[in-house]
Amino acid sequence: MASTGASALGAAVESLTGRHVVRMTVVRGGDFAAAYRVEIDDGTSLFAKTHPSPPTGFFTTEAAGLAWLRSAGAVAVPEILAVSDGGGPLLAYLVMEWIDEGPARTATEADLGRDLARLHRAGAPAFGRSDRRTTGSRALPNEPCSTWSEFYASNRLLPLARLAADARALPVPAIVRLERLAEGLDAYDDGQPPSRLHGDLWAGNRLVDTAGRSWLVDPAAHGGHREFDLAMMRLFGGFGPACFTAYDQEFPLREGWAERVSLHQIAPLVVHAIKFGGHYVDAAVRAISEY
Repeated sequence: MASTGASALGAAVESLTGRHVVRMTVVRGGDFAAAYRVEIDDGTSLFAKTHPSPPTGFFTTEAAGLAWLRSAGAVAVPEILAVSDGGGPLLAYLVMEWIDEGPARTATEADLGRDLARLHRAGAPAFGRSDRRTTGSRALPNEPCSTWSEFYASNRLLPLARLAADARALPVPAIVRLERLAEGLDAYDDGQPPSRLHGDLWAGNRLVDTAGRSWLVDPAAHGGHREFDLAMMRLFGGFGPACFTAYDQEFPLREGWAERVSLHQIAPLVVHAIKFGGHYVDAAVRAISEY
């Protein structure tokens, strides 16, 4: 516990558990918070992360999203043990159960596909979030909407167009096309009800445990079009064909889904173009130009 943040986090865990922390090891926990494996004296390990000055509601928003996904009883999600957004001298942290990682097994991909289909089927009250909390590194809005086209336009494409313009992350013609696309999304709306989405489902946010079971972490959870999670999975890779096949068998996709993959990928591509530039700019421009 060399750093002040780690020492405070260890003390918080001891207070929460009533046990002594014997070891804290830095682990991968994303590009924002400091994350640790915390071993306590009864042999239990926990995952904990902290930040000295997180955005408002940062950890409680993540915890609420994880709890919402977990409540569907469809896919494995770590149990939240404690959470605080801090403020003033108080520490901001998130503590949850530790998942021991292991190799994938023959059934791992297909099992995830079926579990994800059941998660999506659990549904959501609306497109967006009932608590209206923002999610993701760009703090995108999640205002409740009754249709996917309204949600994707007003909560994703138009805010991202403004952010991209402010950051000069995309060529002006691409931003103009993005705004026009947002105005015409009704043409692509197939009328599906809102699904319960992870919202940031790339391979780094999926853990495989020692039994070969998949767990989902670090969500940007919201009600949305189920094709969005699947498009994210295809964009960055790391999920096998058996996963998508099993998903479609469990919860068949509607006609025309393949033509909408790039449409759902526009939002994450623009986010990455803003954050990282490089080849993501060209990829975002290509995806926007398809529509």
